[in-house]
Amino acid sequence: MRDVDYMSVALQLAQGTVGQTSPNPVVGAVVVKEGAIVGLGAHLRAGEAHAEVHALTMAGEKAQGAVLYVTLEPCCHTGRTPPCVEAIINAGVSRVVVATCDPNPKVAGKGVKRLQEAGIDVTVGVLEEKARRLNEVFFHYISTGRPFVTVKTASTLDGKTATRTGSSRWVSGEEARREVHLLRHQYDAILVGVGTVIADDPELTARLPNGQARQPIRIILDSTLRLPPTAKVVTDGRAPTWIYTTNRASLAKRQQLERMGIEVIHAGENGKVDVLRVLESLGQRGVSSLLVEGGAAINGSFLAARAINKIISYLSLKLVGGADAPTAFGGMGVSAMEEAVPLDEIEIERISEQDLRIVGYPRFASRGEE
Repeated sequence: MRDVDYMSVALQLAQGTVGQTSPNPVVGAVVVKEGAIVGLGAHLRAGEAHAEVHALTMAGEKAQGAVLYVTLEPCCHTGRTPPCVEAIINAGVSRVVVATCDPNPKVAGKGVKRLQEAGIDVTVGVLEEKARRLNEVFFHYISTGRPFVTVKTASTLDGKTATRTGSSRWVSGEEARREVHLLRHQYDAILVGVGTVIADDPELTARLPNGQARQPIRIILDSTLRLPPTAKVVTDGRAPTWIYTTNRASLAKRQQLERMGIEVIHAGENGKVDVLRVLESLGQRGVSSLLVEGGAAINGSFLAARAINKIISYLSLKLVGGADAPTAFGGMGVSAMEEAVPLDEIEIERISEQDLRIVGYPRFASRGEE
């Protein structure tokens, strides 16, 4: 097997932990001795042993003179766990193959340098793009201090998210709905507008078949605190609920919600919640990833703010029609087709007889190009 084959195994190990390690990255590691895999490991949860330590522990004495494959540069600082570079050096590994360097300023090349200083042969860049994409949330959060934002939509072939009467169950099929619950498990927080809560009274929780889902923080944008105190996101206690509001919110309503355990945060003036202020606040509170499942107005506000990093769109192969039936994105939109936001790295997959999944990354023009 080649370096890329062993690194592929390490990436698969890391992939299996998406949603478990926040705010840390997902990392996989493989120890190879004389052409055989003798150690496997993944970082399972923040604060627990890193992937390299798990793999080296499994390898035991066989790590002496072995090759370690790891999807992210080993750490060289003491945090909640000891530095991995010292464990690698002490284990007697002769070569380390790294997919990509760690953007964290505490590491950022220092881990590779420490290994090289110890006489270990280091190769960097094997399957780098795949490794970076796997940790897109971590890389974005480290570099910007804001959460990585994914907007999830579900619409019909003619772009409708509901009928003209508001009927929306179900736009997409069962397989798509199962995937959405997995997405919720993988993200730190999920965001909707108060209109969605009033109309549907959703739980906004992750429900997986094994019952082991990690519940996202529920974020509600509500400029005047119209949120009913009887809503499930207020009363069920299944996950924290944070409301972002404006100076037009009623003080009495705010105090009522706070007494019920809801956190109310000011993020806007003149009755308009500022999306960028919300993201800034979430980042400061340690939220590294955000899944937006809003209606047209919420999605449109994120688009207008250029605050979307990724789109996941479920397209149901059926037609609704109707000029008054809602679409996935509202707001003013662009005035000319050449201003439309293109998507990069597009993936399209048919997930059932009636549903497609389309994934892409918006490419916003720089201010100077407008």
